[in-house]
Amino acid sequence: MAINLKKCTLEVSRKLQEISYETFHETFKHQNSPENMNAYLERAFNLKQLEKELSNISSQFFFIYFNNEVAGYLKVNTDDDQSEEMGDESLEIERIYIKNEFQKHGLGKYLLNKAMEIAMESNKKKIWLGVWEKNENAIAFYKKMGFVQIGAHSFYMGDEEQIDFIMTKTLI
Repeated sequence: MAINLKKCTLEVSRKLQEISYETFHETFKHQNSPENMNAYLERAFNLKQLEKELSNISSQFFFIYFNNEVAGYLKVNTDDDQSEEMGDESLEIERIYIKNEFQKHGLGKYLLNKAMEIAMESNKKKIWLGVWEKNENAIAFYKKMGFVQIGAHSFYMGDEEQIDFIMTKTLI
């Protein structure tokens, strides 16, 4: 089993869009209306939006490959591009998704470790993320990886307000 990581550039914006749609849809389609899913997908993952995010120096995207196939991706933010005011000493994991067919191979842990590595290289003291309160598998995974819930914020799926738990981990 070969696991590789590759930083995303503007040249892969269409592939990023494809995997963003696929993984978000797989993860949340069972608990949201098709209308709200489509509204969110169009707003968050349209090509213009993704190209803007890929061009941002305070954000980084990485594809994770499993046996030479794109299996998921990671997006991290620093500085003012964090989606919440968490300060200069924090790094946000905004997106961490693995395709269903590649789950249970340690890829999520691999991406999480990459985020921690980036944070430490950037002299950050904390990493944090928002996770939907109904995503029990993800919450359990983050707790297992040493994250603790410190708060919550609103997240809009189409016109429906949902609650994301804010979880953080202090780096040594």
